[in-house]
Amino acid sequence: MLTREGDQLKVAGPLNIESVPALLTQSSGMLSGVAVVDLAGVTEIDSAAVSLLLEWRRQAQNPTLRFAQLPAALKSLADLYGVTDLIPQ
Repeated sequence: MLTREGDQLKVAGPLNIESVPALLTQSSGMLSGVAVVDLAGVTEIDSAAVSLLLEWRRQAQNPTLRFAQLPAALKSLADLYGVTDLIPQ
């Protein structure tokens, strides 16, 4: 689930292969003006989460967009795939 509060996009629930397509659809049009994506409410992670964050960065077209409260599992996957620098905190 996604909610927008000012310049923050808050994510709650799983970020996995089952939920990512719906989250991508839901986020359409929500990223304009977003400065921070808050991942504090994320409950589950798989490799699809990394792809989603990279896609959100691309769609937001905001070079200063950052991600807050990344779950440890997501940090590990970003490290594994060598994309940590593309997911700024």
